[in-house]
Amino acid sequence: MKITEKTKSYSAYLNGSTYLGTAAIELPNLESLSEVIKGAGIAGEINSPTIGHFGSLGMTINWRTVDPSAIRLAEPQLHAIDFRIASQTLDSANGQYSTDSTKISVRAMPNGLTLGNLETATQTGTSNTFEVNYIKIVINGKVVLELDKLNSIYIVNGTDYLAAERAALGK
Repeated sequence: MKITEKTKSYSAYLNGSTYLGTAAIELPNLESLSEVIKGAGIAGEINSPTIGHFGSLGMTINWRTVDPSAIRLAEPQLHAIDFRIASQTLDSANGQYSTDSTKISVRAMPNGLTLGNLETATQTGTSNTFEVNYIKIVINGKVVLELDKLNSIYIVNGTDYLAAERAALGK
């Protein structure tokens, strides 16, 4: 059995090739829009998710200083950002370690820039916040998740859960 243990290293790139620098990333949380369903035939309430529809997808990039990349990412335009990740994996059957490759691609619009604090011999706490409208996760060359809010695409492990919705709407 393969056990993914940890992120060994990662890097961030703008538009696929411009290295962004050293930063800590807070990736978005995917939380379905939902509605409480209750009534005849239901013993209580059900918080029913709307398949493929999600609330706001916030993302934060935390910098150690007022970095030029932080200023560039504050430009009011959609940014294509890739996070390339090397994960340490243990094969429990043979005790061998290997490295898995993950790529997370987002398209995000900036909605905040925190410049942080200035104090001698400390980090500033500079950060960018974004609204993500597209995210794609590829692990070892296989697309495992793709969400495109603007084009009604929600694919998980090869199944497009919004294909029928697009067809019903003539998209």
